[in-house]
Amino acid sequence: MKAIATLAAILLGVVPMAGMAATRTVTLAVPGMTCPMCPVTIKKSLQKVAGVEDVSSDLARKTVTISYDDAKTQPAALIQATANAGYPSSVQH
Repeated sequence: MKAIATLAAILLGVVPMAGMAATRTVTLAVPGMTCPMCPVTIKKSLQKVAGVEDVSSDLARKTVTISYDDAKTQPAALIQATANAGYPSSVQH
């Protein structure tokens, strides 16, 4: 009976299903992004991270904005990817 109640709650949207992914967006500050090739290198590195859906850069502001599937990756992995490419970054608040 408990299983039926849980299923009904999920179907009615009262309880979110475990593992439901959501697209999230995070902006990373990348102070070392100083030339026109930097965003290209950073984008290629981020696109290798599973779950990354979109990457856009703003060279003037030295930021990268990433849309990602939160069931597949998290900001820590994105920060690690930029660092591995030679561009340490942090979440911009």
